[in-house]
Amino acid sequence: MNKIVALFRTQIGKELKDSPSPAGLWLKPVLLHVEEGHLKAEFTIRKEMTNPAGMLHGGMITLIADEMIGATIATLDLPDFYPSVNLYTDFLSGAKEGKKVIAEAQIIRKGKNIINTECKIYNPETKQLIAKSQSNNIKLSTGK
Repeated sequence: MNKIVALFRTQIGKELKDSPSPAGLWLKPVLLHVEEGHLKAEFTIRKEMTNPAGMLHGGMITLIADEMIGATIATLDLPDFYPSVNLYTDFLSGAKEGKKVIAEAQIIRKGKNIINTECKIYNPETKQLIAKSQSNNIKLSTGK
């Protein structure tokens, strides 16, 4: 087990309080499952995350997916940074303020320079899929 997975596992069941991403911390994720290349977290929909209809805003859905994908790539404990080249999201259903959603991200394929990823966001009570995202992330050398 690498050091990132080991660190994340100490946070299972707790609201994540330490991250290099201020946006990710603002989402207040609670980690549920951690393994190399796979993460699952729970998010509670707060008023400031909703659109005028009181539903989880599409931008928040995309933010959750992007943060989960980035954290999942971090579980590989690679020396380089892998920002998104693209992030494609299908919005399939809604979720209301006060409800919880589960986001589950995984690595689909790790190539030499590109990592293909996906994230599914669903209602934990009904298992209804709210959104699914796919992303390609490109290697940027950090000089390490």
